[in-house]
Amino acid sequence: MNIIHYFLVFSFLITLIFPYASASPDFGPVDMGSFYTSLPAAVPDDKLGKLIKVEKITTSLQNAQAWKIAYISSDVSNNKTLATAIIVAPAGLAIANDRPVVAWAHGTTGTAQTCGPSQLLNPAQPLNQYFLMNGNSWTDFGIPAVDSFIKSGYVVVAPDYQGLGSGGKHQYTVSISQAHDVINSIRAATQLKEAGAGTKSIVYGWSQGGGATITTAGLMNYVKDNDTVNNNIELIGFVAMAPYDIAAVLPDNINSDAEATKYLQKLSDSFGANVFNFTHYAQNLWGMAAAFPELSLDDVLTPDGVKVINDVMARKCMHAASDTINFAYANSYKTLLKKNIRNALTWIKKYNQGSVPPVKPMAPVIIYWGTEDKTVPPVMGKLYFEQMCKLGGNMTRVQLPGKQSHFTTPGSAEPFYIKWIADRFAGIPAPNGCSARTST
Repeated sequence: MNIIHYFLVFSFLITLIFPYASASPDFGPVDMGSFYTSLPAAVPDDKLGKLIKVEKITTSLQNAQAWKIAYISSDVSNNKTLATAIIVAPAGLAIANDRPVVAWAHGTTGTAQTCGPSQLLNPAQPLNQYFLMNGNSWTDFGIPAVDSFIKSGYVVVAPDYQGLGSGGKHQYTVSISQAHDVINSIRAATQLKEAGAGTKSIVYGWSQGGGATITTAGLMNYVKDNDTVNNNIELIGFVAMAPYDIAAVLPDNINSDAEATKYLQKLSDSFGANVFNFTHYAQNLWGMAAAFPELSLDDVLTPDGVKVINDVMARKCMHAASDTINFAYANSYKTLLKKNIRNALTWIKKYNQGSVPPVKPMAPVIIYWGTEDKTVPPVMGKLYFEQMCKLGGNMTRVQLPGKQSHFTTPGSAEPFYIKWIADRFAGIPAPNGCSARTST
């Protein structure tokens, strides 16, 4: 037996005697920079959009200035929360505080406190994607089309969402909560005088942020709330790239726990196809349980699954979380899921409560999608489009040219939505694609 064989046998014996999980030290909660660790807690009397903290930051963008902010928002249950964001504006003072505002709703980054895009070095830059060949970071961050928007004289605000650096558990894919964060980031931007932000705004988002975008389109009452730092913001358009809509794919006829259990089991099975999709599903379960006290992780996960998901989701961002689960469980990650789901009807009701509201959008909505999207099924955007057309919404749905995946969607859509946004700010009416509906 040579030295390599001895080493392999020794390593195997050590693994049996000292399992990896028990031998690893507990590093405790994640660490963040001083901007985030010094934030106060939100209080019930705080007005929505109130600026809590502002810090000027450097940016590599030309003719631009940028800030990191913390502001007051609220979650799906209207509990006051804290969120963080960055604001980017043209350099110099505005002649009047009337610069159009574009709010970027980012895609999935994870659920841990360190997963906020504003925490990256030089966050005020064009979109930098982990999966693309030119990406140079361990996560997605940055703002798509930001150069064009600054040249056009817009103010851009990019929220992190609650729980991604501002305390509390991130309510991942509870799109009502993320939509509130987007709306309140616009209110907060109007309070930063140096930015010169006006009241007219457009929201654009991708993936998780695409869901937040179409959810925002249905929250007219929240936009018109008169107990905010700015009761006059006007949302005039919405650009959703590969949006998700959980409520749109839920059957209308689920009225019993048995029916709900059957559906949730199918949902659970569908997200078990690979460890990457399973991590998205685990984040979703974690976020739902964080948002709704009626739900518990042990409704869907085994005792081991509850421990693993709590540990991983509180500490790691999307890609690291997926790698960790893959490393620890390889092809056995499905053993973390219960075979007999409990409390299923309540889960279905809460999915509906936290998802896109079935109401007519307050302004035109355009959806961009790719035929090769295997992460967010395009049928979600299709069902939402058809539902909103029936309600009288001004809707357009655009299939991007070529074979666009989930991750190439933002870049391939950019040339199209830049003009669409410019036309809305110019007061040009948006064409309505509902009359040209197809089965695609």
